[in-house]
Amino acid sequence: MISISNISYFIGGRALYENASMFVKPKDKIGLIGLNGRGKSTLLKLIVGDYKLDAGSISKSNDCTIGFLNQDLLSYQTDDAIVTVAMEAFKEAVETQRQIEKVLHQLETSYSDDLVDKLAKLQEKFEHLDGYAMQAKAEEVLEGIGFSTSDLHRPLKEFSGGWRMRVMLAKLLLEKPSLLMLDEPTNHLDLPSIQWVENYLRNYEGAVMIVSHDRIFLDNVITKTVEVTQSQLVTYEGNYSFYLEEKEMRKEIQQNAYENQQSKIRQTERFIERFKAKATKARQVQSRVKSLERMDMVEEVVDDTAAVNFRFTFNQQPGRFIVTLNNVSKAYGAQEILKNTSIAIERTDKIALIGANGKGKSTLLRILAGEEPVAGERVMGFNVIKAFYAQHQLESLHVENEILEEMLQAGSKKTEQQLRNVLGCFLFSDEDAFKKIKVLSGGEKSRVALAKTLISEANFLLLDEPTNHLDFISENILIQALQQYKGSFVVVSHNRHFVSQIANKIWYIEDKQIKEYPGTYDEYEYWRTQNEASEVKVELPKPKKTVEVQKPQTPSQEAKRKSLERELKKVEEQLDTFEKQKAAIEAEMIKPEVSNDFNLLQQLQNDLINVQTSINDVTKKWEEVALAIDES
Repeated sequence: MISISNISYFIGGRALYENASMFVKPKDKIGLIGLNGRGKSTLLKLIVGDYKLDAGSISKSNDCTIGFLNQDLLSYQTDDAIVTVAMEAFKEAVETQRQIEKVLHQLETSYSDDLVDKLAKLQEKFEHLDGYAMQAKAEEVLEGIGFSTSDLHRPLKEFSGGWRMRVMLAKLLLEKPSLLMLDEPTNHLDLPSIQWVENYLRNYEGAVMIVSHDRIFLDNVITKTVEVTQSQLVTYEGNYSFYLEEKEMRKEIQQNAYENQQSKIRQTERFIERFKAKATKARQVQSRVKSLERMDMVEEVVDDTAAVNFRFTFNQQPGRFIVTLNNVSKAYGAQEILKNTSIAIERTDKIALIGANGKGKSTLLRILAGEEPVAGERVMGFNVIKAFYAQHQLESLHVENEILEEMLQAGSKKTEQQLRNVLGCFLFSDEDAFKKIKVLSGGEKSRVALAKTLISEANFLLLDEPTNHLDFISENILIQALQQYKGSFVVVSHNRHFVSQIANKIWYIEDKQIKEYPGTYDEYEYWRTQNEASEVKVELPKPKKTVEVQKPQTPSQEAKRKSLERELKKVEEQLDTFEKQKAAIEAEMIKPEVSNDFNLLQQLQNDLINVQTSINDVTKKWEEVALAIDES
C-alpha cells in the first residue's frame, strides 16, 4: 500500500533519516516509537507530503487514502456544531443532502416533473450512501470518545483545544481512510475514551500508524512496532511488549558481536605492534592492517533504560495526616462537582486519581493544594510542604534562562553540582545544561518543570498529567523518581502503565463523592472487572397484588445453610490459593532466564495447565455450593 524506500531527510546538517526503509501493508496496525526528537512526527508529515524528502521515495497505491491526526488541528475553529463537523467525514452524502434541500426549496415555488425526478434520484443516491444513518454514526463516535449527548449541538469554538482534537479524531474515524495516522492520540483522551478508541482501532478495517508513549494503548492496538533509531526504521513483528523482548535479544546478540569484534581487533593490533618492525612479517602485518581498515564496525549497545538514583531530602517531616477534607462541596454555578464528601491523605500515601474527564479530577487537585475555594472543611496537616505540577507551569518557565539557571532560581538551596546531577537523571548532559528554555521541545520543557518540582524539598506532591509529552525513557525516569520518593503524592493520569508502577491507592470520583480503592492499579482493575461481571441484569417480575409470606426456616434448614456457608468459605480460600499459584507461575514464565530455558518453560507450562484445571474444578464446586445456598 505504501513503500518508503531509502529515504533521507536532514535538518541543519543533522540526519533524521538516512537510507531508511519500511512498508505499510493493508490492515497493518503499526506503532511508531523512539526517543523525542528522533523524527516520528516528521515521518508522518513526510508521508502526507507536508515535508519534502532530501533523497529516496515514498510511493502509495492509487486507491490509498490517508487521514492524519496531528497537533496542528488544535487551532481549527468554527461556529458549526461538533456533530456537523464530524459529519463532514461523509462528504458525498453531505453534499447530496444539500442538493436535496435545494431542490425541496425550489419545489416550494416552482413545481415541475423534472425537479421531482431530480429529487427522487438524489434521495435514492442519499439512501445508497447510507446518508440517513450518518448523524447516528457521528453521534455514536463522539459519545464514544467522551462527549455527552447535550454537547453534540454546541459549536466547536466553545470547546478547549483538547476537546476540539477529539472532534477531529471522530471525523477521521468516520472517514475510514486506507491509512489512519495518529500523532499522540491519547494525550487528549481520558481513560474510558482511550479504551473505546483501543477497541475501535483493533477492529478498524484499514491500516493504522500510531505515534504514542502509552505502552498499554500500543499493546492493545498494534501488531507491528517500528522504532526510529540512528536515522533508521527498524521493524519488529509484534506489539510493544514483543518489541521489548525482541530488542533485548537483538541487543544481546549485538553486544556479543561487538565484544567478539573488539577482542579480534585487540588481537590484531597486538600482532601489528609486535611484528611491525620485523621484515620477515611485513606481508602478514600489512594484511592485518588492511583487514582492520575493511572491517564493518559493530556498534556497542547503548542502554536506554539505565537506573537512576534520586536523593530526596526534606527539611521537615509531616505528621500522620497530610490533607483532610470534611464534608467538602464544590460547584461551578449549577454544575456540582463534589457534594458533602470526606477523605484523608496519610503520610506515605501514593495516590493515583483516575477516571473520565469532566468528573473534577483537576479541580480536586487544586482543592487539595488550597488553590480552589470550597464549602466544607479542608485541613492541611502539620509540617506539610507542597509542590504542584501542572501543564500550565511549562508556560511559567523563563524562556531566556538557561536550564541550569532556571534550576538555580527554583530556591532549593542545592549546589550547582547537585543540580547538574539531577539534570543528568532527567537526560540533560553537561552541555545541555546551558541550553536556553526557549529552544527546548515540549517534552524537554516538561522534564525541566518536573525536575524543578522534585528538587523543591516538598514532602507532598500534586502532579497533573506529568507524563504528557514524555517519551518512554523520560517516563521511566519519572517512575523511578516517584518510586524512590519518601513523601506523599497525588497524581492525575490516564497513563495506565505509569499509574500501575507508582500508586498504592486509587481514587476516583463517582456520584459527586471521592471514592478510594486501597490497593494498586492492577488490583483495582481486577476488582472493577469482577464487579462489572457480577452485575448481571435481570428483568424483575411485576409485583403481584398478593404478597407471599415465606415460612420461617426450621432449625435443620438453618443448620444446613450454615454448613453450606462454611463450605463456601473453604472453597473460596482454595480458589484464592490456586489463583496465587497461577499468578506466581505466570510471573516466573516471563523472566528472561526462564524464557530461554525450553525445558523449564515446558515444566512451568504443564504446572500452569494443572493449576488452571484445579481452578476450573474449584470454580465449578463454588457454583454448586453457592446455588445450594441460594435454594436453601
